[in-house]
Amino acid sequence: MSGDDRLQRLADALAGARRSGQALPMAPWLGCLHDADEAYAVQDRVAAALGWFGGTLPCFWKSGGPSRQAVLTHAGLPPAGVQAVAPGQTASLQGQHFHRRGIEAEVALRMRRDVTAGEVAAWAAGTTPPAHELVDAMTVSVEVVDTRWAPPAPDAQDVAWLKLADQQSHGALVFGEWRAFDERDWSRQRCELRIGGAPPQSFEGTHPLGDPTWLLPPWLAHATRGGRTVPAGTVVTTGSWSGLGDAASGDRVEVHFADLGALALQF
Repeated sequence: MSGDDRLQRLADALAGARRSGQALPMAPWLGCLHDADEAYAVQDRVAAALGWFGGTLPCFWKSGGPSRQAVLTHAGLPPAGVQAVAPGQTASLQGQHFHRRGIEAEVALRMRRDVTAGEVAAWAAGTTPPAHELVDAMTVSVEVVDTRWAPPAPDAQDVAWLKLADQQSHGALVFGEWRAFDERDWSRQRCELRIGGAPPQSFEGTHPLGDPTWLLPPWLAHATRGGRTVPAGTVVTTGSWSGLGDAASGDRVEVHFADLGALALQF
C-alpha cells in the first residue's frame, strides 16, 4: 500500500467516526503513521472530507504541549463546535455527542494582524516581535477534550500520532468575552474551575509553558506552512491551566480567571 493510500484510509476512518459517532478501535491502526507530519496530513484530509474550512485556514486553533522542552502540537478546530458565551450566560452543549467530556481551562488569544510565512521564517534570526504586536485580545475559554478512539489505548509509541491525527483529541470549544490583551505576570495568574457538584479547584501560575504567548512562534510556523498567511482575527487556545478534568452528562462547568473573565457551560 502506498503512503498516500495509508493516510487516506486513516482519514476516511476518522471522518466516518465523526459522522457516525462510533469510536474506532486503536489497535488495528498502530503503525499506520510514521511521524507527526503524517498525522497533520491526516488532519487536513479529515477537514477536507467534512468540509470544515472551505479551502481556507481555520479561524480557530488549539496549540500546546506539556513543557517548553517538548515539541508543541497544533490542530485547526471545526467551526461547528466553537461557541461564544456572553457574560452571565451559560453555553449549552446539551444533546451533543461526546465519547469523553474532558475539561481544560485555557486562555485564548486573538491575532491583531495578518502574519505571513515569510515573516515567521525571519524570526529564526531572533527577531520575534513582542506578543502585544501580534495579539490584540484574550479571553477565558474551555476546551472539551474528546476522542474518536475507543478505550483502552494500547501502550505504544505511535498512540500520540493517532491522537494528533484526530485533531489533537478535540471535541468542542467555548470562549467568553474578549478583553484587550495586556502583558502580565502569568506566574501569578489565578484560575478556578468547578465541574458539576465537585468542590472548586484553584490554580495559580500553572500554565505548562509559563506564559501562554510563548507558543505563538511555533504555532504560527505550523499554521503558515506552504506559504500560507494567518489572517487577523484568528484565535488560538494555548494549553490547560487546570490539567484535564472529566465532566459527565448533565454537569455544569464554571471557569474563572482573575482579572480576565469567567464563563459557564452546561452538558
